[in-house]
Amino acid sequence: MSAAHIARALASLGSAIASSVVPCPGTFAELASLRHPHNVSQSTFTSSVQLARSSRNAHARAMCAANYKKEMIDNINWYPGHMKKTRELIQENLKAVDLVIEIVDSRIPVSSRNPIIDDIVSGKPRIIVLGKADLADEEETSKWADCLSKGEGVRRVMALNLQSGENIKKLLKALEAEQKKRDEVKSVKRPLRIMIVGVPNVGKSSLINRLTGKKSAQTGDKPGVTKGKQWLSLSNGMQLLDTPGILWPKFEDPQVGLDLAFCGSIKDDIIGVQDLGYELIKVLGSEYPDMLKERYKLDEISEDALENMDNIARKRGFILSGNRIDYERTARAVLDEFRGGKIGRITLEHVK
Repeated sequence: MSAAHIARALASLGSAIASSVVPCPGTFAELASLRHPHNVSQSTFTSSVQLARSSRNAHARAMCAANYKKEMIDNINWYPGHMKKTRELIQENLKAVDLVIEIVDSRIPVSSRNPIIDDIVSGKPRIIVLGKADLADEEETSKWADCLSKGEGVRRVMALNLQSGENIKKLLKALEAEQKKRDEVKSVKRPLRIMIVGVPNVGKSSLINRLTGKKSAQTGDKPGVTKGKQWLSLSNGMQLLDTPGILWPKFEDPQVGLDLAFCGSIKDDIIGVQDLGYELIKVLGSEYPDMLKERYKLDEISEDALENMDNIARKRGFILSGNRIDYERTARAVLDEFRGGKIGRITLEHVK
């Protein structure tokens, strides 16, 4: 090695020591091996913030966390062709409809509201449906209903349990009231035409099936089930236009992308199951520690999300040969149980 190379290396080392900054790991293998040498079951968990916690420099820890989240969300800064077509489909058919039903996820009422939809349907009266209300904190949902009802063009906000059909009759009565309003001002009488919009996997198809009283739209717990435009008729003669879920080109706030992924609006493999499970455990450990502790029978909740993840794996027996922790299985279990409401009624976004 040349003298110049040695000098540069020493200078870099001196700077690192002076600032007490520890380099961030690039993979979950590097992260987990710091705590459990030779005990990493997968090597694609791109986490950096946990190594930074060993630094005495709080700014370094914060920067590491921010860079890690940005790196993850950069993976989902997309705009697939089918979503571009969905935007065009909404724009083309908007003139033909009288009312827009926007469905959002009660657990993430802000993150699941697509700002592009706001722009596209501006000027049309709107009913906002807080879907999956049975999975969210009831008190928080009530606060969000009050908050969202103040939006421009919003006629009303309703929380619905799309699995049980609770409050569907109230929504139908609201639609009948909109039909009456239209008939009073329009000379040509015809059934109300309604467009349903929302992000992927937010429950549009389940809502349609409740409104029509039959299985008119395919449902599933994965994003992207609805593939194209569907005009459907309600029993009262109203016409309903379903559209595929639409995301937007870039998530400016990394937390929005994570929230959507937690709730299944972005496919798990785009970010990575282990990354996603680890981030969710971190959020739950901070905001809902008692629920996390009770669900997984943990003795205590650590400030260290990786330690909580390890303890969950041990409690569930997610251990591979050689006493290695199965992080993939642990992450998937936590994600599935959160999405199914088994951990508890959880809202990730709160009215400020």
